[in-house]
Amino acid sequence: MSTSSTFPRPGAEPARRGQPRPAPPQFNGKYLSLTTFKRDGTGMATPVWFVAEAGTILVITDADSHKVRRIRRNPAVTVAECTASGRLRSTPVPARAHILPCHQAPRARQLMARKYRLDKIVILPVYRAVQAIRHRRRHQTESVVLVITLGYVASLSVESNPDGLLARITPFIPPLAP
Repeated sequence: MSTSSTFPRPGAEPARRGQPRPAPPQFNGKYLSLTTFKRDGTGMATPVWFVAEAGTILVITDADSHKVRRIRRNPAVTVAECTASGRLRSTPVPARAHILPCHQAPRARQLMARKYRLDKIVILPVYRAVQAIRHRRRHQTESVVLVITLGYVASLSVESNPDGLLARITPFIPPLAP
């Protein structure tokens, strides 16, 4: 048996006079836990490299990755600072992801190259070799840029099991206006 409740979107209440809205979280670390959601609402967290610019978070990833497929189906995501292994270092924040072809966001590549200069030389070739062996890929796949904007979740449905443990968080996002 599971119970379900709904939480209002962050910042949904109007700001009271004289009280400023809380500042959006700043992500300063090297890795970001990007949680995308399957069709059944189960979250799948992935540690990714990222850069922050102009109030958005930019992530470069393979166009055929599972996280991109899930984002195409449901742009609701959560983000939090994490370690390289995915252990969270901050509280997850609801957000919305938008997919751009890499050629439409050349600034993202420049910012990533600047932030991860040594990692691109040492870690990335090893990572690509392991991926080629695991997936038997012979060709280089196209990349896309994920543009993540914080605070766009309208509400969250939270289910818990009888022990009171969190079972699933499902975000619901209204469609973007054209």
